[in-house]
Amino acid sequence: MASVHELITLKPRVVHTISHDAPVLEAVARMVSDDIGSLVVLRDGDPCGIFTERDFLTRVALTDRVVKSTLVREVMSPDVIFVRPDTDVGVCMALMTRLRMRHLPVLEDAALVGLISIGDIIKHLARESEYETDELMHYIRGR
Repeated sequence: MASVHELITLKPRVVHTISHDAPVLEAVARMVSDDIGSLVVLRDGDPCGIFTERDFLTRVALTDRVVKSTLVREVMSPDVIFVRPDTDVGVCMALMTRLRMRHLPVLEDAALVGLISIGDIIKHLARESEYETDELMHYIRGR
């Protein structure tokens, strides 16, 4: 199976991030304007968490926190699982399924180099399946 490196090379190299000191309103506005579901949270340039749509719903909207004054660091998910570029896509899918997460930041030598989503994995598996089907059809027709 493919590695994470293969997935992130197919995507734009932009990894959407936000400072841990930013207000939640800024994070939500950026997620809406960029049409994304998560932001990697940085403290002093290093990843320290992730802020997702689910974080907003469960830790802000349902708790009546004030969006303008709540800081990202107060409501982010701090215990983020990171993967490396050489991680197998199947391992990522198993992790994401077991831990019920939709985004995995990718670190290489402590530097943030990408982010993959469950959608990226599904697209990859669909392409792989289509390729295998085409190859089988070609083989059958060639006989």
